[in-house]
Amino acid sequence: MRVEVEHDGELLSVDSRAPLTILEVLERLDIPASTVLAVHGDAIVPHTSLIESDIRLELIVVSSGG
Repeated sequence: MRVEVEHDGELLSVDSRAPLTILEVLERLDIPASTVLAVHGDAIVPHTSLIESDIRLELIVVSSGG
């Protein structure tokens, strides 16, 4: 299975034979989970969501501060 991720104008991918959570995909790509929201279609999906087939996600960078 292939997980494609759009992040900061780049298309990244992770290949795996076993299901992965979005959190595991982010870890493989060295992207801190606390800095992004994962979006599929028009929906924000939790980082605990299990991916079991090819998918393309968009990562939205979140910022906070005061």
